[in-house]
Amino acid sequence: MKEVLFQKIEAQKERLWEMADFIFDHPEYEGKEYQAADLLTGYLEQNGFQVERGIAGYETAFRAIYENGTGGPSIGILCEYDALKGMGHACGHHMQGPACLGAAVALKELAGETPFKLTVYGTPAEETLGAKCDMVKKGCFLELDAAFMMHGSPTTCTDVKCLADRSFEVVFHGKGAHAALAPEKGKSALDGLLIAFNGIEFLREHVPDDTRMHYTMTELPGPANIVPARAVGKFSLRSFSRTNLELVVERFYDIVKGAALIAGVEYEIHPKSDFYNKIPVLKLNQLLMENAELAGAPRLSPPRERTGSTDFGNVMYEIPGSCIRVAFVPEGTASHSQEFLDAGKSQAARDCVLYGAKSIAGACWDLIGTPGLMEEVKREFAENKKKFK
Repeated sequence: MKEVLFQKIEAQKERLWEMADFIFDHPEYEGKEYQAADLLTGYLEQNGFQVERGIAGYETAFRAIYENGTGGPSIGILCEYDALKGMGHACGHHMQGPACLGAAVALKELAGETPFKLTVYGTPAEETLGAKCDMVKKGCFLELDAAFMMHGSPTTCTDVKCLADRSFEVVFHGKGAHAALAPEKGKSALDGLLIAFNGIEFLREHVPDDTRMHYTMTELPGPANIVPARAVGKFSLRSFSRTNLELVVERFYDIVKGAALIAGVEYEIHPKSDFYNKIPVLKLNQLLMENAELAGAPRLSPPRERTGSTDFGNVMYEIPGSCIRVAFVPEGTASHSQEFLDAGKSQAARDCVLYGAKSIAGACWDLIGTPGLMEEVKREFAENKKKFK
């Protein structure tokens, strides 16, 4: 049956490639991916899915459902289609929607008597807003028994863990004055920011080994002879444990408060992101890799043990999930790079769409048709959530 399933994906390939090329040529950002969302939802409707647009407060988010009978597993396929400002689809997200749709349509066409529910979620603004975080809070994905994604990559692999991330913008407000003529009248907002930076450095000695802390100044303070009345910085705090990260965040708030007291200035803290760590389910990783191998995907590689941060972590913190990363650029190529962008419409990118579709479709088929497999996945997820919170 896998051979027939893969043939149904091959039968769609010209249309899938056409969609990928269109999305690549029309990059959209920050929840305004109108053309991409219209293209993807139109294809799903043409193929018998019930589509709901504009969900969870995002105009370009969608949910498309096909139900074959009742009482079977509920499986989700999640796709992204946003680009990078100034770099277009150097992220490779233009391949995700077509790959996910190819898998979904093939599964629908092959549906037999075994019941299942298949939901394709369109998730915008991953690069800038992390929309899946809000979507989870508004009830999306939670009805699923398992969720899959795909992503272009230098190798074909899966991930084990990712970093939880809490990012903040901090604005210090002081009082401007001439630094030579009346320095006593000024209160330096920049002093507050620099003291906060130093506070983070002192904190490094007292956090778990897997903690990462980054900061930068996001606005120039102005002329050197003027006491800065405003200073703005961005802070990113990360850990492979969301629970441990919350303790670091508490210390961060104290550091900012203390820096303001030392400098004699006021401050505002604006939370920007709240990405959770993934709860790994190695059984789902195994299913994706087995089907990637069956499909003939190139450069099969061991899982990445540790990665950066993603809003898919918020989904995988709540339900079992996994993402297949499919090779389409040379090993060692960085994502968000010119090399990723240059390969976006290559034959390797086209093949990546098909390999991703086949890997996901095959894994879904295994979950649908193998008695007890979904229960095994859920047990592993429950056990790992106790260890990786």
